[in-house]
Amino acid sequence: MSEPRSTGPSDSAASGSGSDVARAGASGTGDPGPRASAASVADLRVLAHPLRLQLLSLLTGQAYSAAEAARVLGQSQANVSYHLRRLHSAGLVEAAGEVAVRGGTAKRYRHDPDSGELLGRGVPQGVDSYLALAGALGEELRRRTAQRDTAVQGAMTDAEVWLEPEVWTRVCEHARELGEDLHRHALPPGTEGAVRVSATMVLFAMRAGEG
Repeated sequence: MSEPRSTGPSDSAASGSGSDVARAGASGTGDPGPRASAASVADLRVLAHPLRLQLLSLLTGQAYSAAEAARVLGQSQANVSYHLRRLHSAGLVEAAGEVAVRGGTAKRYRHDPDSGELLGRGVPQGVDSYLALAGALGEELRRRTAQRDTAVQGAMTDAEVWLEPEVWTRVCEHARELGEDLHRHALPPGTEGAVRVSATMVLFAMRAGEG
C-alpha cells in the first residue's frame, strides 16, 4: 500500500508479511478521488487490527474470496467477511473476479498497494490514530516473530536520531522504494521455492523538545 505523498516532514508506516507491505503515512491534502468512500478512508485506524493487516498481506500476492482467505488464515468466514467489508469500503481492497461456490458465486478480492494514497486524507490525523495502528503493528510483529526461521539471516535497524531535512526526505523515499519492491515481487502464498518474509517499517517525524 503506497504512502500518501507530502511536501514537508512526513510519517510513514509499513507492515507486511510475505507478500505485503501495508503503508499508511503522512497526512495528505486535496481531493481523495472517486475511490475514496467518505470517512472510512480518512482515519488510519481502519488498519488498526492485526487481521486486517494479515488480509492486506494475503491479498497482495493473490486474490481470495472471504471463504478462501478464512481457510488460509485459520479464521471464521464471518470474521473475515466483516473485515474485508471494512477494507473494501475504505478502498484498500477491490473486487477481482468471482469463484463458484455451492448455490452461486462469491467475489474474490485483491489488495492494490497504491490504495494507501487514500489514507490520511480528508481530515487531520490525531496521534491516537497512529497509536492504534502501532498497537496492531506490534501485535502482528510478535505473531510473525514467533514463526521466525532463525536459520535464515534477516536485517534490523532501530533509531531515534536527528537528521537534516534533505536526509530525512531521502530516507523516506528509500523506504517507499523498498515497500514498492516488496509489493511488485509478491508471489501467491505457498509458492514453491519462495521465501516467506515479514517486513515492518515505521518512519515518522517526532515533535522536537520532548524527551
